[in-house]
Amino acid sequence: MPVCSIVIRAFNEERHIPRLLTGIREQNIRDVQVILVDSGSTDGTVAAARQYGVDIVHILPQEFTFGRSLNRGIAAASADLVVIASAHIYPVYPDWLERLLEPFTDPRVALAYGKQRGSPSTHFSEHQIFRQWFPDEAHPDQPYPFCNNANAAIRKERWLELPYDETLTGLEDLAWARRVQEQGHAIHYVPEAEVIHVHSETWHGIFNRYRREAIAFKQIYPHESFTADDFNRLLRAHIRNDWQTAWREGVFWKVWLDVVRFRWQQLRGTYIGYRQSGPLTWQLKKAFYYPRWNIAPPVPREVEPIDYQQSPPREVSS
Repeated sequence: MPVCSIVIRAFNEERHIPRLLTGIREQNIRDVQVILVDSGSTDGTVAAARQYGVDIVHILPQEFTFGRSLNRGIAAASADLVVIASAHIYPVYPDWLERLLEPFTDPRVALAYGKQRGSPSTHFSEHQIFRQWFPDEAHPDQPYPFCNNANAAIRKERWLELPYDETLTGLEDLAWARRVQEQGHAIHYVPEAEVIHVHSETWHGIFNRYRREAIAFKQIYPHESFTADDFNRLLRAHIRNDWQTAWREGVFWKVWLDVVRFRWQQLRGTYIGYRQSGPLTWQLKKAFYYPRWNIAPPVPREVEPIDYQQSPPREVSS
């Protein structure tokens, strides 16, 4: 049995999937099973993955939901521990898997998730979101069900009891974390398990992502609201905070308009999503929407990062 199974959901990710699979190949843990759940890619995603010896699971586009795609991939997993990765992330360090799986030595842990950082193409405000959601401080046994399935790991045993919700438009990770935590299981945040998350969305894509997540949030927490006052207050607060950060970093004049456009699409999508679909705890509301002030710069690690210079693909499974 492999140490872990890695489930990657993908649709037309030919541009990104080789870098992720290269990063998996360079991990200190080599005995892994990699499963690609492809939802009807029309580019070279599947062909690229096959060069690395990846197991392929297909799902029809009309059947796709985030939860259903995950359930299909995890059902094919051989290992007791399942790592979940977005197709457009890649690990920074060769101990990514080691660190992500370390918390599972505690039998209470059902889920662990790692740090995410943006790429050079990431919008300035999204860099701030990553810094807000994924700080440098570890959160063992965190008291609220926040996590993110772009970079996470779960016990398959817990999934067999509680499959992912296939009806949600997003945030299937949050819904699952909430359910396992209600059953007394623990969630750990591991900042050393760091990945780069590449988002290359249009402005409409940003709006739509936050809209569908708000729809899902309302379904998970049906009594919560996001009012016009919330929209106006948070729009001003986020723009002001991002502008202050940009000024300190000497990039204000380069990004000031990008900040306004990103935060407008983010919060407009959230507001409309709530109208379309709620209880959201205060801790979670702060984690998702409220800016953190005076976030410290990232803490460097002593581990040498992975060199992503081009190299011939080879199988990542043992």
